[in-house]
Amino acid sequence: MGTARMTDPASPRAIRCHPADGVGIALADLAPGEVIRLGEVRVGLRGPIPKGHKFALQPHALGEVVRRYGEAIGRATAAIAPGEHVHTHNLATALGGERRYADSGMRAANGPVAATLGTWRGYACGDGRFATRNEIWLLPTVGCVAPLAEMAAREASLRHAGRIDAIAGFGHPHGCSQLGDDLAGTRAALAALCDNPNAGGVVLIGLGCESNQLDALIACVPERSRAKLRVLRAQDAGDELAEVMALVDDLVDQLAPRQREEVAAAALTVGLKCGGSDAFSGLTANPLLGRFSERLAASGGRVILTEIPEIFGAEDALLARAITPQVFEAAGALVNRFKRHYLDLGLPVSENPSPGNIAGGITTLEEKSLGAVQKAGAVPLADVIFYGETVSRSGLTLLEAPGNDAVSSTALAAAGAGLILFTTGRGTPLGFPVPTVKVASNTALAEAKPGWIDFDAGALLGGDADAVLEAFSDRLLAIASGEPTAAERSGQRVIALWKRGVTL
Repeated sequence: MGTARMTDPASPRAIRCHPADGVGIALADLAPGEVIRLGEVRVGLRGPIPKGHKFALQPHALGEVVRRYGEAIGRATAAIAPGEHVHTHNLATALGGERRYADSGMRAANGPVAATLGTWRGYACGDGRFATRNEIWLLPTVGCVAPLAEMAAREASLRHAGRIDAIAGFGHPHGCSQLGDDLAGTRAALAALCDNPNAGGVVLIGLGCESNQLDALIACVPERSRAKLRVLRAQDAGDELAEVMALVDDLVDQLAPRQREEVAAAALTVGLKCGGSDAFSGLTANPLLGRFSERLAASGGRVILTEIPEIFGAEDALLARAITPQVFEAAGALVNRFKRHYLDLGLPVSENPSPGNIAGGITTLEEKSLGAVQKAGAVPLADVIFYGETVSRSGLTLLEAPGNDAVSSTALAAAGAGLILFTTGRGTPLGFPVPTVKVASNTALAEAKPGWIDFDAGALLGGDADAVLEAFSDRLLAIASGEPTAAERSGQRVIALWKRGVTL
C-alpha cells in the first residue's frame, strides 16, 4: 500500500494516491467540464466534485474493483465513466465476514530506515518509566460516586493551582449491574489507568456496595503502582468530600517537588487515533503520524494502534508486518473476533463509515481503513494485547478496542500511552486522560478551530513533507515536555469504558 503523494505538480487541484489507482481525489471543489491531469491521465469532469471526494480516472464496469492507495476499496455498483463522481451512488463495500489469514512467513524484524528523534523532558517514575505529566487522577469504582470524584478534582485544582500539572476527576457510569467478563473489563481498564505513568498519584473512590469492589480493583493494579494509590469508601466516610480532599492534599505534597529531566525518545509511548475523518485524513494527517511512528520506533519508543473495526479491509497490510508467527496469528484472531461479534448480533461488519465520514468523501469501510492504518506507517507489528493490558514492547502494539473515540482513546491511556495523537478532518474538541494532540487533515479546519487543533497537517499538500515532519516531531516532543494541548487548555478531558455485557 502506498502513501498519498501528489503525482503531478502541474495539477494542484487533485491528487492520485498511488499509480495503480482508478480514482483521483479533489483538493478543492471542482466544476463540471474542468480538465484534470494527473501524470499521464487526463480527464474532463462530468459533474461537480466536492472537495475531498473521488472522481474516476478510468472506466469501471459494473462489479469491477475500484482502487485507492493501490488497494481495493470496493466494487462499482454501476458502470462508471472517466470524470464521473465516485461515491455511495456507484461504489459499495466488498467486505464479508471472518477470513482465514495466510501467513507468508516473511519476517522484517526492523522497520523502515528513519531518522531518530531527539530527547524530551519527562518525570521519572522510579520504575524505569517516564511521564509526560505530573498529575493526580481521581477515579470512581462506580458511577454512583463519579460526581464526587469530579467535584473534588475541581476544588482541589483551585486549592493547589500551579503546584503540579493537573488534578483531574474522571467519572463514568459503570461498575455495578455488570457480570463476568464485562465487569472484569471495567476493572481491568480502571486498574490499568492507575498504572499510567502520568498519574503520579491516584485517589480511588468507591461507594461500598458496588459490584466493582475496591479490594478486587486494587488487586488488579500492577504492584509497581500500588504505592501511589489512596482509597476512600464513601459509605464508610463521615464527610466524604473532606476526606477525599485530605487524600489529595497529601499526594500534592509528595508530587510537588518532582522536576522534569532530559530523557531519550525511547522512553516515549504514543497512542494513535483518528476521529471525524475526511478524505484528506488518509492523504495528510494519518501518513504524517505514520512517518512520526517510524521515527519513534527507530528511536526505541512504543506505538499503540487500536480501533480494530477500522482495520477491516486493510488488515492484510498490517498483518504482513508481524514479527513472529505468534503475533500474526494473534492479530488475525483479534480481527476475526470483532467480526464474529458483529455477525453474532446479525449486523454487517461494514456498517461504517459514519455520516460525517461520508460527507467528507469516504465511501466504504475499506477506504476508511486503508487511510486509518497509515497512522502506524510501516512499523513492524511486535505485539497484540487485550483491552486493559499494558504495552510492554518497543515498536508497534495492536490493542483490542473498538473505534469509538472516547472508548478507544481511554483504552490507549490505560495501555500506557503518554500522548495520544488524534487526527481529524471534520473536527472534535474532546480530550482524554493523557495529552491528546489534535492533528487537522486540512488547513481550513485548523484555521476555523484553533481552540481544538494543535497541528495543521494540511501543510503537506503542496508543502515540503520533510520540513512538516520535522516541525511535527518538534511539536510533539515539546508537548511531551509540558507544552499544553488545546484540549488541556480548555479542560476537555474524559474517560469512557467499554461496556460489552448485559446490564442487570
